[in-house]
Amino acid sequence: MKSAIVTSPAGDLETPLLAVIVPTGTTVPASLAALERATGGVMARAIAGGDFKGKRDETQLLYPAAGKIQRLLIVGIGKSADVTRTSLRRAAAVAAKRARVLGAKSFALLVAAEARGGVKARDWGQLAVEGAAHGAWIFTDLKQAGEEPRVDVEAVDVVVDAKDAKEAEAGRRIGAAIAAGARYTRHLQMLPGNVCTPTYLADQAVALGKKHGVKVTVLDLAAIKKEGMGALLAVAQGSEQEPRFITLEYHGGGDGGPVVLVGKGVTFDSGGISIKPAQSMEDMKYDMSGAAAVLGAFEVLGTLKPKVDVIGVIPSTENLPSGTAIKPGDVVKSHLGKTIEIVNTDAEGRLILCDALSWARRYKPGAVLDAATLTGAVSIALGKEAIGLMGTDEALLGEVREAGERAGERCWPLPLWEEYRELVKSDIADVRNSGGRSAGTIAGGWFLREFVEGFPWAHLDIAGTAYTDSEGPHQVKGPTAIGVRLFSEFLLRRAGA
Repeated sequence: MKSAIVTSPAGDLETPLLAVIVPTGTTVPASLAALERATGGVMARAIAGGDFKGKRDETQLLYPAAGKIQRLLIVGIGKSADVTRTSLRRAAAVAAKRARVLGAKSFALLVAAEARGGVKARDWGQLAVEGAAHGAWIFTDLKQAGEEPRVDVEAVDVVVDAKDAKEAEAGRRIGAAIAAGARYTRHLQMLPGNVCTPTYLADQAVALGKKHGVKVTVLDLAAIKKEGMGALLAVAQGSEQEPRFITLEYHGGGDGGPVVLVGKGVTFDSGGISIKPAQSMEDMKYDMSGAAAVLGAFEVLGTLKPKVDVIGVIPSTENLPSGTAIKPGDVVKSHLGKTIEIVNTDAEGRLILCDALSWARRYKPGAVLDAATLTGAVSIALGKEAIGLMGTDEALLGEVREAGERAGERCWPLPLWEEYRELVKSDIADVRNSGGRSAGTIAGGWFLREFVEGFPWAHLDIAGTAYTDSEGPHQVKGPTAIGVRLFSEFLLRRAGA
């Protein structure tokens, strides 16, 4: 989606659709007086008649009696006092989704001053573009053309005051890059498992590296064996698809050790011998969402080129049952050297991640963040609204939470107290890969902690947030690209951008 900052007075705009974000109220916001006059008082009639109250996600399509604006869409954001970065981004997404449904190839977006909530022009420029791209996104690549041609929203003009144009443009540039990274990630997430295999994922990383001048290394099956990644190999041995271990290196000239981003790349997860129920198993194509988020973050890095050093690490495989698949009760040796008792083959994500976390030591990282659709238990604990967050360094965890708040990808910390280590103790090996139903998300985090040596580490369990199984006013059913915005905010702040 193309985007631009526009400084024309709203009443003078010539556009097929103008979306205006307004707060709850019984009158037209004072800042929109000129627009209201130019459009023949159409907003006042809708508000006075009770058709529109300005509640969050509420929309009303209006047809101006005068002016050059063909259609006017008012979008509610709720009470002025409650406006945040996240609510502004969401309102922009609601507007863009509605624009797509209406068949608008382009639209203009304006936020009433009363709906800004103190958010600066630079931030609004970023949030508007991020939100618009998120709301307008839809995946139809695998469908035949229907009777009616598909209409995509191709462009958005963000309307601001002339005095705010420079700052808004700086934010727009960041927002456009993050939006592109999120679109890239959602596309990968949406692809079915017979298309997005470990090899396909590796090929996409290579293409991304060539596009942005990022060094990419892909280890094939033989190389993975040579490196002694026994946990990754154990998961992969049940599938005819070979595993891949992918690394990306972006060198932006940052201070200190690099930030290592690790993403779980299980391109389809049947559960292995501990097979999952058939219902909704098709959604297990999303088990590579952490990997997709890492690749999306590198799309952002390649565009913005911030002064920070970043390494991406993606272990990728399928997890399938077969005569060669790993079995409950088996013991495997990890890259770190620790032995692992396999209690449940559906706890496979932590197996491939533990080898990746061990591998990360070679970079002498300043911080390691991993993102993984690790446990169904995180949805029981936190629902679909928050990322489960664990780690070894309180300062890093605080930094991640702050980035999540800015990104609208909120995290909630869970404890890794020593008492929880009992959940992953094994009678016959150094550690076991599952602690049962009790504290399932924490047990997964504790297992990973066993393989973290010599660096600050934060684990993001995105199993509840990586995709949605229902339509929302601001997004379609399917992938959310969770992690891309958080990673981007984290890295940009580290770079001082």
